[in-house]
Amino acid sequence: MKYRLFAISFILSVMAFTGTANAKGCIKGAAVGGVAGHVAGEHGVAGAAVGCAVGSHQANKKEKKEKEEQVAAQKNANPAPAPATPAAPANK
Repeated sequence: MKYRLFAISFILSVMAFTGTANAKGCIKGAAVGGVAGHVAGEHGVAGAAVGCAVGSHQANKKEKKEKEEQVAAQKNANPAPAPATPAAPANK
């Protein structure tokens, strides 16, 4: 009984202090990696872990590329004004 109470209190405290996880790409990568690891020889958990890491990396690269494209599109839509030409020197 004490063990169960300790386990429940531990889990609740961990849940209270953890933030939300950014799982973009991890779920898909873990599914693919888990299946590949299982087919390759009973290494489903290891495949899922590696698949999650690779999927997250790919999602971050894709997000960064999309952000750069968006910034470039905004620059093209709103070009910077042409620099002012200096005034001609006055004749003396």
